[in-house]
Amino acid sequence: MKTDIQIAQEATMLPIKEVAQEAGIAEEDLEFYGKYKAKLSQEFWEKIKDREDGKLVLVTAINPTPAGEGKTTTTVGLGEAMGKLGKNAIIALREPSLGPCFGIKGGAAGGGYAQVVPMEDLNLHFTGDFHAITSANNLLAALLDNHVQQGNSLQIDPRQVVWKRCLDMNDRVLRNIVVGLGNKMDGMVREDHFVITVASEIMAILCLADDLADLKKRLGRIIVAYTFAGEPVTADDLQATGAMTALLKDAIKPNLIQTLEHTPALVHGGPFANIAHGCNSVRATRMALKMSDIVITEAGFGADLGAEKFLDIKCREAGLKPDAVVLVATVRALKYNGGVAKDNLSKENLEALEKGIVNLEKHIENLQKYDVPVVVTLNSFETDTEAENEFIRNFCEGRGCEFALSRVWEKGGEGGIALAEKLLETLENKESHFHPLYEDCLSLKEKIETVSKEVYGARGVVFEPAAEKQLDKIESMGFGRFPVCMAKNQYSLSDDATKLGRPTDFDIHVREVYVSAGAGFVVVLTGAIMTMPGLPKVPAANNIDVTDDGKITGLF
Repeated sequence: MKTDIQIAQEATMLPIKEVAQEAGIAEEDLEFYGKYKAKLSQEFWEKIKDREDGKLVLVTAINPTPAGEGKTTTTVGLGEAMGKLGKNAIIALREPSLGPCFGIKGGAAGGGYAQVVPMEDLNLHFTGDFHAITSANNLLAALLDNHVQQGNSLQIDPRQVVWKRCLDMNDRVLRNIVVGLGNKMDGMVREDHFVITVASEIMAILCLADDLADLKKRLGRIIVAYTFAGEPVTADDLQATGAMTALLKDAIKPNLIQTLEHTPALVHGGPFANIAHGCNSVRATRMALKMSDIVITEAGFGADLGAEKFLDIKCREAGLKPDAVVLVATVRALKYNGGVAKDNLSKENLEALEKGIVNLEKHIENLQKYDVPVVVTLNSFETDTEAENEFIRNFCEGRGCEFALSRVWEKGGEGGIALAEKLLETLENKESHFHPLYEDCLSLKEKIETVSKEVYGARGVVFEPAAEKQLDKIESMGFGRFPVCMAKNQYSLSDDATKLGRPTDFDIHVREVYVSAGAGFVVVLTGAIMTMPGLPKVPAANNIDVTDDGKITGLF
């Protein structure tokens, strides 16, 4: 069996200008990054902005397991299948982070014959968007420390600096550091921290900004520290906003690439869903909606994280209304949730399937709370049996969901036709009455409790004393109407990664809360979630290499 990178490297790509031409984009509206990548210009948006929107479809999944779910693979394959059916469809994805590429998860270009290409470029430096975000983030950090060093006219309290430096890499030793060591000219000694770039507020801002002007306003509102008197200090106060915007002026433009079957793909932005809001950029989604009849987008990790944030943060901020949701599961992952060890997942086990399917059940119930039609798809494996597939089909249809098998990893678009037809039928016959889970007027505590109880199934929420004080402070500053962005592990519906299936009788533990004033939401850290991941004992980086003729190997 060929690896994903072998399949991608053997593919015949079209020049991106030809893919663009098929999508109705003139060459003059492209900003080229080589032959196979391009950014879409602001001028192109001005040409299409008054067109009617197409249908918006969100692809999400059950909680991820070591068995794999294939959410991005399904998204890409579904887009390819729409092309085979003659439909005008575009997919809209997030950009991969280098952290998981070199860590344990690998890249995020899809898999098998449902990939976006050039796969190596996408998973590594791509068009430099993450570099620009990292640079803007760290410029702000440098200007802040320089201001303190050069007289501190804003009276910044070094003990209340909340802006962290960032790096697009899993590097646990940078979570908690000391800066300013050396002599007096090397700056003030203080504790500092790093987050991974995808957790930076600037990533969230880029992904939620309407345009360059909105980006600049949001950047200016970033709270970086508090004064000795407890007043917030912003990027505008540090006169950092203009320079940060200059670094991001090209990064805000969506990127166009293609699938293995030449379906257009807008890939832009990449916040993680476990520690950030988990969706690609508003600009890319809006452009796709104007360019096509059907837009297929995804949100990170399981529906308890990515889908909840897509529906409660991105759609609220951007005024988007999804027309349907595709919920991805696998027989293997459901058996894993039912207690089967990873090595035994290939054997038929209806008893374990019945026990583990409660995870899928909870995600179905959660999505139905938003009043959006749900289609469940099984990302099929060769070891799945007919009895297992039928058990899941009957389970889903008994809960008001449409159901289809997907074989896109193996067959590309051809393997997604059954799913595409089921989705088209759903879009035609079922209306979406989308609404967010909670209203803006609720207090921040009530919003946290609503997500914890309604989505996670928690009994209640335990707030650490520090989090209580932070919530009071944020409310007093006028940010109480913001939505909440829950930072929670991706593996369980609870904040304990070891509790699989559908946990009950548990509390969500909130240990820290802070406001992302530029992004427009309040971040809630639960359990042991980290905003700077670490590498595993055997990182994926150990197996990545380059041959003498420049071909990358080992990337997946």
